[in-house]
Amino acid sequence: MIDTLTPKQTVKELDKYIISQDEAKKSVAIALRNRWRRQKLPPELRDEVAPKNIIMIGPTGVGKTEIARRLARLAQAPFIKVEASKFTEVGYVGRDVESMVRDLTDLAVNMLKGERTEAVKDKAEELAEERLLDLLLPSAPAKAPTALTQPEAAEEKAQRERTREKLRKQLKEGKLDKRLVELETRDRFVPMIEIFSGSGIEEMDINMHDMFGKMFPQRMKLRKVTVGEARRILAQEEAQKLINMDEVIREAIFRVENSGIIFLDELDKIAGREKGAGPDVSREGVQRDILPIVEGTTVATKYGMVKTDHVLFIAAGAFHISKPSDLIPELQGRFPIRVELSSLSKEDFEKILTQPRNALIKQYSALLQTEGIQIEFTDEAIGEIAGMAWAVNARMENIGARRLYTIMEKLIEDISFNAPDVPKKVTIDAKYVKNRLSNIIKDQDLSRYIL
Repeated sequence: MIDTLTPKQTVKELDKYIISQDEAKKSVAIALRNRWRRQKLPPELRDEVAPKNIIMIGPTGVGKTEIARRLARLAQAPFIKVEASKFTEVGYVGRDVESMVRDLTDLAVNMLKGERTEAVKDKAEELAEERLLDLLLPSAPAKAPTALTQPEAAEEKAQRERTREKLRKQLKEGKLDKRLVELETRDRFVPMIEIFSGSGIEEMDINMHDMFGKMFPQRMKLRKVTVGEARRILAQEEAQKLINMDEVIREAIFRVENSGIIFLDELDKIAGREKGAGPDVSREGVQRDILPIVEGTTVATKYGMVKTDHVLFIAAGAFHISKPSDLIPELQGRFPIRVELSSLSKEDFEKILTQPRNALIKQYSALLQTEGIQIEFTDEAIGEIAGMAWAVNARMENIGARRLYTIMEKLIEDISFNAPDVPKKVTIDAKYVKNRLSNIIKDQDLSRYIL
């Protein structure tokens, strides 16, 4: 996908899910395209081109996380979202900053493993079918050479082949799915050993299952399962045999190093250099720990060493109290691109309700359709909902588009509760919206709790 998308096309794809924020979309589209451009450079220059990391500044609920997530999906790149504030736990007993790279590598390995499994799916199902037929029609016991004449042996073999093909046909048609078979599977038992560690097991970075798998012989156990379940289990086993895990790990590490995206949320929570005592004293320390990861370092993971020199970091924060200049200078320098996302207007809310592929009104309509209820919103009702969301955000805490979730849930509450006993067709107009929500909007104290 990354090979075919120009920056304009990337923005067009993002427009399908995210309203407004054109500057932010433009910046991430260019950053994505630069990935592709870098791969086309000569090797001696390729390593010199560092990713241009981005800071997105704006209130909550305006699309910062969604832009990064959709971008990663478009690029089919390993993507992970991390809250920077999780590294400011009192006593620093939370997770160490390198864990974000380990988690990204885990995700990349699973992602690539899923792709390879899908690629060998047909072959794995064929092999699973043969093994299943062996279970349904066990081999005939060996007979003495003189027990059968050659024509009789040939006839018996042909009969078995006919029976096997008949079973194969029934298997494909699903007629045998409920039949029970006895299947030998691996016992997933791993001895329970309690480990005490002051710094946490994570820093040891070991794979307990692999370790114990080598220490203890793998046990097999017989299980009675349906043919349908046996087919699924056997297909998984055959797929595992067909996949070269060394190759998967090698490719996954390459993807992380060259196209991985780490989204650092709540960066503003670690901005500032307070000199007082208390939990906030570790803010600058966390910044200094994050710095080498963003600058480019080598992190040890259970799959091998992973370099972060060309991982793209997209940071985000509301920066209400602090500002990007409150970050330590070295970290500021590693985020050369800064984009300010604007607060959402009433018109933006109207578009969010109707235009994106995952628009809220489409979601609620589809949910109620499962109960046989057809729900329709008039244009006036949509305008009223958008106006209320904008008014509540302006008067109280601005939580962006997330306010629409709260208002829509309150609006549809009675219909959802009484479904499927309500009329099969419900029209929501401006009057209905006002009746349901006007009292809550007017009552300042009540709206603080409900909206």
